[in-house]
Amino acid sequence: MAGKDGQNWLNRHIDWFLVGMLTAVLLAWRFPGPGASGGWMQPEILTKGGVALVFFLHGLGLPFAALKAGTLRWPLHLLIQSCTFLAFPLMAMGWIALVGERLPAGLSLGFFYLGALPSTVSSSVALTAAARGNVSVAVFNATISALLGVILTPLWLTVQTPHGQATLPLGPVVLDLTIWLVLPLTIGQLLRPVWGAWAARNKWLTSKIDRGTILLLVYTSFCESFQRDIWSEQGWEPMVLTVIGTVILLVGALTLTSVACRICGFDREDRIAAVFCGSKKTLASGVPMAALIFGTHAEMGQILLPIMLYHPIQLIVCGVLAGRWANRPQIPA
Repeated sequence: MAGKDGQNWLNRHIDWFLVGMLTAVLLAWRFPGPGASGGWMQPEILTKGGVALVFFLHGLGLPFAALKAGTLRWPLHLLIQSCTFLAFPLMAMGWIALVGERLPAGLSLGFFYLGALPSTVSSSVALTAAARGNVSVAVFNATISALLGVILTPLWLTVQTPHGQATLPLGPVVLDLTIWLVLPLTIGQLLRPVWGAWAARNKWLTSKIDRGTILLLVYTSFCESFQRDIWSEQGWEPMVLTVIGTVILLVGALTLTSVACRICGFDREDRIAAVFCGSKKTLASGVPMAALIFGTHAEMGQILLPIMLYHPIQLIVCGVLAGRWANRPQIPA
């Protein structure tokens, strides 16, 4: 009995996915050869197959029918998507300009990539529901954000790449994202009438496959960085600046969405959905998209570091906010 209670306590207080990410990075540091370019794991093939699998499972799990209730709230949708794809990249650019050369080029690109990413899907909706916000608005915006990110994320990286990085060829990048991301997502949606019920019953299994694939992509991404030894020249200052920068970006996004919603006169339920959808950034899609956009970039580990730090910070802070807002007095209809 005591053993079961201890296991339940661990499950409640430890995010095993974050433990898995740390483990993947440590394995890449200790054994970089298999996941680096030319390694026996064939990361070039593994990456694209993993991305296709992740987004196929996302397609199976996305209930498009739930979007209907939120489709007509266009002023609110415009505000949320503007925060995600306009205000956030501009804040990231401001932080990069502020710290200047104290951040290595890979981390600067990582901050800009963080700013250009779409919002999360599952956690935005779950937190909105837990905080008694407008769930239909959250479902609509989280889903639309994921689809817009296929175009807008690489477009931002093409228009503005920090520290003189070479600009990305937009056409080939979007084509690659379409083939390995949008197409599997669409196939998953088309197969929902056949496999959707099975996926809903076995969500624990699809979730483990999804997260396991992402951890594998994290491992191969960091293998290249450790193989080329790009971390040895970095001191402690870039790491500290990365942590501070992610916190500042989160606080800025939360403040901006909240203030903008109050100015526009949206009610409490809409503001809750806007704050969670407009301030969150997706790790689940960010890692696979980075693998497609940057390929076997030597500094992939540094590029992914800001989103890997932002992910747990946003979950902790937004979880606290959701608990606080959930306890507000119920207003009679």
